[in-house]
Amino acid sequence: MLVVLDSVGIGAAPDAARFGDDGADTLGHIADWCARRTGDGGRGRPLDLPNLRQLGLGNAAVLASGLVRDGLAPADLPTAAWGCAQERSSGKDTVSGHWEIAGLPVPFEWGYFDAPQAPIPQTLLDELAQAATLDGFLGNCHASGTEIIARLGAEHVRSGRPIAYTSADSVLQIAAHEQALGLDRLYALCAEARRQVDRYRIGRVIARPFAGSAADGFRRTANRRDFAVPPPQPTLLDRLVATGGDVIGIGKIPDIFAGHGISRAVQAHGLEALVDVTAAEFRRAGPRSLVFTNLVDFDQEYGHRRDVAGYATALERFDRLLPHLLEALGHGDLLLLTADHGNDPTWHGSDHTREQVPVIACGPGVSADALGRRDGFADIGQSLARWFGLEALPHGRAFL
Repeated sequence: MLVVLDSVGIGAAPDAARFGDDGADTLGHIADWCARRTGDGGRGRPLDLPNLRQLGLGNAAVLASGLVRDGLAPADLPTAAWGCAQERSSGKDTVSGHWEIAGLPVPFEWGYFDAPQAPIPQTLLDELAQAATLDGFLGNCHASGTEIIARLGAEHVRSGRPIAYTSADSVLQIAAHEQALGLDRLYALCAEARRQVDRYRIGRVIARPFAGSAADGFRRTANRRDFAVPPPQPTLLDRLVATGGDVIGIGKIPDIFAGHGISRAVQAHGLEALVDVTAAEFRRAGPRSLVFTNLVDFDQEYGHRRDVAGYATALERFDRLLPHLLEALGHGDLLLLTADHGNDPTWHGSDHTREQVPVIACGPGVSADALGRRDGFADIGQSLARWFGLEALPHGRAFL
């Protein structure tokens, strides 16, 4: 099992200042907030992650940040191999992080819609509107997904114009009401946008369907789809499938890799469902199988919304669910926990933060060693390549 705790960074990366993120620390700042008294703007109760701490998460956090936080004290005798990793890719986006985890760093610069006003080129929006027989788009701004549907949802339903927006990531997001526009039509629009944005080097187009009404409030649904550019070279996933192995992609993993190197895609929504499906798929998987899961809720529901309390509660919920994954491990099995970037809910703005990530490896045959600071997420992919008996990947240094 390879489980990505989406956005659970553990301290600013050495190059964080280049991204305006020097001092960001997703996990550490959540722990600080939890430990503060309610009168001082906290919740008055330390972050409670006994299972993750026993595996070595606190040890990894101290290694990355140099600070011991209340609720994140290092374990005296961790039961897993633990360490931290810094990203080598040029961005701090989801696609770059996952590709690098799978052994393919992204050295090139993505394109961005970064103009402060009307960032998405009008020519692009006009071409999309013409191709989809639409009367134009609303939005064309930098925005939070929940804020923009609250602000423009009613106008979208009235006019039929989808809502186009972006962020600091290399992304074009299109929001539309599932009934007013239709889910299939939104997906078709985003597929066309995926073809159109290649000339801007945009990493992802995201379909953001929502439901509800102006009277009762609009809410995003679980039918999000990501249309990512395919990896330019084979990843660990491609190598494993090409040699007779299986890759079961859970949640948004198949979208992030544009279906490349995926034997089977399994959809699930919500933290509990994703964990349950991951454990179930792992139990039924055959030899030389990789069950690859992204736990998107940390990032999507709490990081981008700067919801510290919600993020803390979600981490504690996952800690309680973690035994379901550990109990699925048998002889010769491996569980790797990591993250793809940070998204510090105490930070300014609503975008990802450039951070180091935890690297935790456990299983019946894994020694509980200190893995140190890993110079790239690709060490994870390289370690899995060795675990599966594959030829060495071009990037990364194995720790298993």
